[in-house]
Amino acid sequence: MNLSIIIPVLNEEKTIIKTINNVLRQKDVGEIIIVDDGSTDKTPKILRELKNSKIKVFTHPQNRGKGAALRTALKAVSKDYILPQDADLEYNPNQIGLLMKIVSPDTAVYGSRTLGKNKSAYIRTYLGNILVTGVFNILYKRRLTDSYTCYKLIPKKILHGLNLDSDGFEIEAEITAKLAKKGVKIVEVPIQYSPRKYEQGKKIKASDAFKGVLKYLTLRFS
Repeated sequence: MNLSIIIPVLNEEKTIIKTINNVLRQKDVGEIIIVDDGSTDKTPKILRELKNSKIKVFTHPQNRGKGAALRTALKAVSKDYILPQDADLEYNPNQIGLLMKIVSPDTAVYGSRTLGKNKSAYIRTYLGNILVTGVFNILYKRRLTDSYTCYKLIPKKILHGLNLDSDGFEIEAEITAKLAKKGVKIVEVPIQYSPRKYEQGKKIKASDAFKGVLKYLTLRFS
């Protein structure tokens, strides 16, 4: 019960309740911090009706991006370990225990979609992740397979020390780059991943890969 789950949400009325219920079933979860990042569907109403002492809900009146939502949630975490969880169920919460078995106070654990040999909904998103991760490995002399995974299980004392400032999806690159610069060990474990299509609500775009590369470059030489 020493894990804080952060769920950024943007227009996920179809999946948010199922996501929350699946997360609550995991024995390691001590709290869920949800940030509604400017949803315009029924998501705000659904969140207002939640009745569970483990759940904290915060709201951005306007959409600010995944990074901004994560940073808002980080101010409220009370457990020793932190893991983001997307609200669309591309990542199965049943795998949280796999990551918790490996984590330690000085180690970050990444759930790798590449090691899990998962299919991608779009070849361009798969290649974009390969490109961004490859750039990271070259710049930071690491050997990761999936630097842009949502499943980054990190001790609170380490994550709070990164002083994150990104607003968009480039937060993924910022976290990984700053962990590397601090010399934090990153361990990867294979996970199952069920990608959805853009017509189903997928939000990350090809342009976000270029923003990630730029973030890696900027942080490497800053």
